[in-house]
Order: sequence, then C-alpha cells, then structure tokens
Amino acid sequence: MKYLDSYLQTITDRGNLQLAESIKNTVNDVAPAYLEKFSFCDHEIALLFGNVQSGKTGQMFGIISTATDLGFPVFIILTTDNVVLQQQTIDRVRADLKGYCVCDEYDSEIFAQNCLMKPTIIVLKKNVNTLKQWSNILASTGFMKGNPLFIIDDEADAASLNTLVNRNQKSSINRYLEEIKTKAACSIYLQVTGTPQSILLQTMASGWHPYFTYYFRPGTGYLGGDFFFPKDGVSPCIAITDTLENPLKSAIIHHLVVSAQILTSKGKVCNCLIHPSVRKAVHTQFQIDVEKELQYCKKNIDDPIFILELKNVFDRTYPQKFKRAAFEDVYTKIKELLTGDQIEVLVMNGSSTVTSDQYETGSNIVIGGNTLGRGVTFPGLQTIYYTRTAKKPQADTMWQHSRMFGYDRDEGLMRVFIDQRLYKLFSDINATNNSIISQVERGLSNIKIYYPEGINPTRKNVLDNKKVSIISGGTNYYPFSPENDSIEELDQLLARFNDTEEYYQVNLRLMIQILSHVTSDEDFRISSFVSIINSQLTEQPVAQGILIVRRNRNVAKGTGALLSPNDWQLGASIQDKIVLTVYKMTGEKGWNGRKVWVPNIKLPSNIVYYDVNDDSED
Repeated sequence: MKYLDSYLQTITDRGNLQLAESIKNTVNDVAPAYLEKFSFCDHEIALLFGNVQSGKTGQMFGIISTATDLGFPVFIILTTDNVVLQQQTIDRVRADLKGYCVCDEYDSEIFAQNCLMKPTIIVLKKNVNTLKQWSNILASTGFMKGNPLFIIDDEADAASLNTLVNRNQKSSINRYLEEIKTKAACSIYLQVTGTPQSILLQTMASGWHPYFTYYFRPGTGYLGGDFFFPKDGVSPCIAITDTLENPLKSAIIHHLVVSAQILTSKGKVCNCLIHPSVRKAVHTQFQIDVEKELQYCKKNIDDPIFILELKNVFDRTYPQKFKRAAFEDVYTKIKELLTGDQIEVLVMNGSSTVTSDQYETGSNIVIGGNTLGRGVTFPGLQTIYYTRTAKKPQADTMWQHSRMFGYDRDEGLMRVFIDQRLYKLFSDINATNNSIISQVERGLSNIKIYYPEGINPTRKNVLDNKKVSIISGGTNYYPFSPENDSIEELDQLLARFNDTEEYYQVNLRLMIQILSHVTSDEDFRISSFVSIINSQLTEQPVAQGILIVRRNRNVAKGTGALLSPNDWQLGASIQDKIVLTVYKMTGEKGWNGRKVWVPNIKLPSNIVYYDVNDDSED
C-alpha cells in the first residue's frame, strides 16, 4: 500500500485538487532532500512552516504518509493542551489517513496490542501528565528501542520550548518531549508553526534548533499578511479607527451589511471578531457597548439617515465568492436579523464557555482575548475590530491572535478596523515574516530576524540570554583586534574608491566581499553582519549600501569607534542604509605595528537584529 497515494486520493475524491497539488509539491521538495537521506541513526530536528491558517494540517499528513512509505512505523502528533483541538485532530486523522492504528492518549493497550503490525499514529496534548504517561508507555513496551520515531509538533513554538533555559533547568513539557524523542533508536522531530521566530532563535546546543527548514506557500484564495498589510499603500479593506467618529458603530454596520449579503446569497455564516485587551472587564464592557449599538440599529431601522448609512457601506462592498444581492434584499435581511434578535453576541474568555458550533452558522459577533489565539478558527470571518496592544508587543503572539487570515474570507466583503499604531505594528511584523520566508526559500542556514524597536520577536523566557544577543541599528560596531587575511587583496578591492570622495553608493555584495577578508574575535562577529546583509539581499537582490573609504589613518587601537568626528557624523546622517566605513591604519599606534584595514559598520536606524551565537562559551 502506498500511503501517500492513498492520502492524495482521499483529498482528490473530495474535490480539493489544489490542496492535493500543494501537498504533492511539499512532499516532492522535502522527501528527496531530507527524508530519503535520513540515516536511521540520528535524532534530527526540522521545521515546517507556512502562513497562519493556511492549511498546515494537510501538509503534515502528506509528510506522515511519505515517511510511512519510507519505513517509519510510529508517529506522534502533538497538539496544544486543548481537549477540543486534540479531539478535532484525532477525528481528522481517522477521516483522512487510511491503514493506520490510530491511538488517543488513553489507548495504550491498543498501541501495545497492535505491536507495530500497522503503522501507528498517536495524537497527544502537550500536557505534562499526558507526556509523562506516554514516555513511560514507550519505554515499557520496548518497541522504540529498535525503531525510528517521527514526531510532528503542531504549534511547536507554543509550550514545547524550554522556558527555564536561563535558570539552567528544563521545563517539564520540554523535558518529557526530550525523553520521548530519545527513547527511540532514532527520530525526526518536525516542528510545525506559522510563527517560527522563537524556534529560529534557539541555539544548536539547545537541541531544538532545526537542522532544515521548509516553507510551503499558501494555495489560491488565501488572504494573508500581504493582502491586509501590503508593502506599498494601504489595503482597501483597512479602516483606520483614528479617523472614525464611532469605530465600533462603523464595524457593526459593516457586519450587518455583509451578514445580510452572505445569508441572502445562500451563505451559511458571517462572523465579526472584536479583539480588545486580555482583561475580562473590558470584554464585558464591549459586550454592553455592542448590544447598545445593535439596539440603536434596531430602533432606527426605518430611519432614512440610518438606511443611507447602510447603503453607503453596501455601495463599497463587492463580493467575490457570492452573487451580489440587490440593496433592497440586503436591507430586508438586515431588518429581519435585527427585529428577530438573530445576531448572537458571544464572549470568549476564561469565564465563559463558547463552543465552535455557536459561531458556525448565522450572524455572530465574537468578543475575546487570549482564547482567540492558536487553533481557534472562525469561519466566514469578514469584520474585525482590533484594539489589543501591549507596551512591548510580541510579534509571534500578535500574529497568532490575528484570526483574519484564511481561505474562506471574501476579499470584496472584508473589513479590518484598526488604529494607526497597530496597523504599523502588523505591517512591520509582516515585513519580517516575508524576510524570513525569503531567507528560507533562498536556502540560507543562518536566518536573521529583525524588528523595529519596541517589538519583541517572542517571549524572552525561551531565549538563551548567554547566546542570543541584540545588534541595534544606528549603532557603530567595529572589531577591537581585527586581522586581514590578505591586505593586498583588500587594497586591490578598494583601489577604485578614493579617500577624497565623501562616500560611495555600492551593492551590498561588495560589502560581503570586503568583510570576507577581515577576521576578528567574538566582539565583532563577521558572520553575523554578513548574515544580516544576506537577509536584506533576499528581499532586495540589488540592495544598496554606503561605503566610506579612508587611508593613512594614524588612530590608536581601542580609541572609541575609531571614526573621525566628520566620518561619524556623515554615517549618522544616513539612517536607512547599511553604512560600512573602512579605515586603513598605518600601524604606528598599536595594531601590532602592521598596516591593517579596520571595518566599522552601522545598520539602518531604529531596527533591532537578533543574533544567535552558537560559538560563544557558557
């Protein structure tokens, strides 16, 4: 039995040809390059990432099927510690993957009785007790001592990483995952996520940095970061709340119009999401305010001014997935929804229980905080009112909480109400996501992550303070004790650049060539700056920088930033480009009495780059 063929046939039989093609592309890339080369002796970590809500589960199942064909007999799928999500996952495994022994976390007897006669898939929550139990089960059966294990960790950046790394301890979940992995003769641990920041910032020494990373592109019809936060201009679906008199009212009126349009056109559901702070009191206040606005709309449903407000919203909405209804029909449906109290207002937080079936049909307004994060999907989500922010926002958390992304959104009906500051934050996060994707697709091994000042890439407790450092844009960096591997080659490389010229605009690849001839101690990691330059080149292949060349400099070793006041001021005046200043020292004041080219580099201002140093000592 060819397990991959069986899975692809299941997807095709459901009419989802595009998904089947996407899975086939992923498998064709990953299997020959990585899975087929697995030694069946080692424990390897890998990363599969795609856009948030872009169909990771299908890709995971494709890789499981291929790995089964290649000889892996046992798979563990890890979900976040959520009973509903774990059950959804196991139900989908049973529906999609044929010929497996599928085990719930309570099916230890079924696992033992199967005795690996059928390939086995075990679906577990990332819960301490569950993981401890299965670590013992795998040890007691003895099956894994002579067999490879394939672990698929969905949302691997949540809960799995060591949160006690800076205390020289291991957090419980991380420790049990390590135990499960090492109980097998060998293993592949596939981390899966749409927000890989914390994973890419793990050190090799931690055992959780991926050996290889693969990015799968979303399929046709997906609305993601580039739709909502394009590089140039502002998406027409964005409504900046700073410019609106009553943004909540505007959001509700938009939801009314879109709900009526979809439900009139035989659609099943239309959802509106309000995402304020994490505080439950704020959720309650929003619930009160939303119900007040709905009552206002109900009371004024026949008022010509209110009808004109509805008509104005209707006139700018053009559905792409539904037949556009006449305004009269939309208005009639809105009246029916309001007078019949058919719009559900649901609050999702720790104090309330809301199940997915409550927002799978009809017109709903969902209000919540952290519960709107990973694993929660909202079908037919067309209106979002986003007010949540933090003093030091985390990029991965913000991106996971932005439930706007997905396949079933209608771009002609979409509307996101957001303030200017939050819009800028999301735009910056999207830009870095695109940079990460570009670096992965180009095959760079040392992927660089950077954000504007004020945004953290992830939570600090999973990053090793001794190994993860910050390189700040706008700061001059230079080596204390540089060496040139060939000063003659550097002389030749820089011969065309005159000292008397204030500066030169050059291709960033020239900077890499210059830095390749410089060696230094750990105070100035050449490789880190080269990786940062490469990350810029993945986004802009012809990216330009500024080169300043000065010769016959008689500056003492260890003197400030080594720059003259004029050159320091010149570099500081250039904010948006990498500035590389190279001084050729005479060697008369230190420098071992030898002439030497000394680099000084300044990255674009107001940007923070995160650097993982696996070479530094503890």
